[in-house]
Amino acid sequence: MHPDRIEATYLIETPLAPAKVAEVMAGEQSCGTFTRVHGETDDLRARARAIVESVEKLDVAETPALPNTWLERQRNPGPWQRARVTISFPTANIGANLPTLAATVAGNLYDLGEVTGLRLESLRIPQAYRAQFDLPRHGVAGTRRLTGVADGPLVGSIIKPNVGLSAEETGELVGTLCAAGLDFIKDDEICADPAHAPLARRIPAVMDRVRRHQDRTGKHVMVAFNITDETDAMRRHADLVEREGGSCIMVSLNWCGYSAVQTLRRHSGLVLHGHRNGFGALSRHPLLGIGFDAYQALWRLAGVDHMHVHGLNGKFAQPDEEVIDGARACLAPLGCDLPPLPPALAQTSFALTRQADQRSAESGERVGVRGMHGVGSGEPETSTPADTSTQRDPLTLTLSPGGRGNVSDAVMPAFSSGQWAGTVPVTWEAVGTADLLFMSGGGIMAHPDGPAAGVLSIRQAWDAVRAGRTLDEAALEQPELRRSLDFFGKKG
Repeated sequence: MHPDRIEATYLIETPLAPAKVAEVMAGEQSCGTFTRVHGETDDLRARARAIVESVEKLDVAETPALPNTWLERQRNPGPWQRARVTISFPTANIGANLPTLAATVAGNLYDLGEVTGLRLESLRIPQAYRAQFDLPRHGVAGTRRLTGVADGPLVGSIIKPNVGLSAEETGELVGTLCAAGLDFIKDDEICADPAHAPLARRIPAVMDRVRRHQDRTGKHVMVAFNITDETDAMRRHADLVEREGGSCIMVSLNWCGYSAVQTLRRHSGLVLHGHRNGFGALSRHPLLGIGFDAYQALWRLAGVDHMHVHGLNGKFAQPDEEVIDGARACLAPLGCDLPPLPPALAQTSFALTRQADQRSAESGERVGVRGMHGVGSGEPETSTPADTSTQRDPLTLTLSPGGRGNVSDAVMPAFSSGQWAGTVPVTWEAVGTADLLFMSGGGIMAHPDGPAAGVLSIRQAWDAVRAGRTLDEAALEQPELRRSLDFFGKKG
């Protein structure tokens, strides 16, 4: 890719010619509008115009995915062509400005009259541009160093009940969880600064137990305090966490916004745990919003250290393929001057996209349309067979032979939602690395023999799969794992 351009890949649906719509998208998000205006010289367009890099036709729908009044006024009967479009934008149009980057690659595109569906799937960011933004202060290696976990996954849990405990009750629970052998504990996303447990009292109460545990065992348990709030309050709360000897703060990314998170990152040297709650509103419709690959790329430019990816076989709606791709994306380098990833790697989670890729591969229909002022002609590109389009494994770019991340901008993926010992094998098989946070609420605290047995059952499961053993084999010798399999397995 060009070192001075960002590439964005979209899935679109339109009753019009996809190549023409791609040019509208490029113009709308750079120097153009619906008509050429005074002052829009050829020189200016050459400098500031977005470029349509490719248009790949996919499947055709008989009905539109989303309503569109503009097209209804034109009585356009369809059919509705779906296509994958890649557009590149000059970095000089944006500068080191994260909110404007998001507005450029997304923004008004979602409101275009020409489309009945549009989804930002992935971003390709040149290394020189990535270097203008914040890096994680800690990432994988720093999180391991702070917690003293040199090998294996970090095992974590969430404060339960989610909300309602007093500051002192929260502290007592954290003391119990520390004694149970956890590496990481976090607040729930809905518990930030409630009246019954304000951070001014909760942080000291919790850290008192963390320090006591560290004095007894030498082990520092990382606690991610949810400090989500307006920017000045978040800075004050982060300062209190640091004064109390804490190591981590958590923010609800979508509700704080890019600017606030950037400000917090530059203010605090603590580990920044990025919670993605609300992402489903941006992602659940397959022809609207933003895919996780693009989402995590934008937030990593804000300098977060951890990113939630949800969990495999979990309780939420995301398919496992999306969770797997998300974890791999977090561990892959963000800035890259290599050829673009196959688009299917960015989003393999939706059946319509996978089916469309297969049909496109079978027909060989792919149109190269790189052009500055209109759709250029050119030889069709060679189609990539659908069954090989996702073989590039980003983990191989970032992991040392010992399994430790060695790329400075990799972030640690946080697996959560319905996780327990029984979901360990599918997690290991899918991502092939232990550079992750494996968080379990009920799988630890609801273990029939108590939280310590719950933590131990998860560690036993990880030891088993990394040694190439089945959980049933390991459970013959390990009662905590056996009890977990018997108890939670019956719950489906």
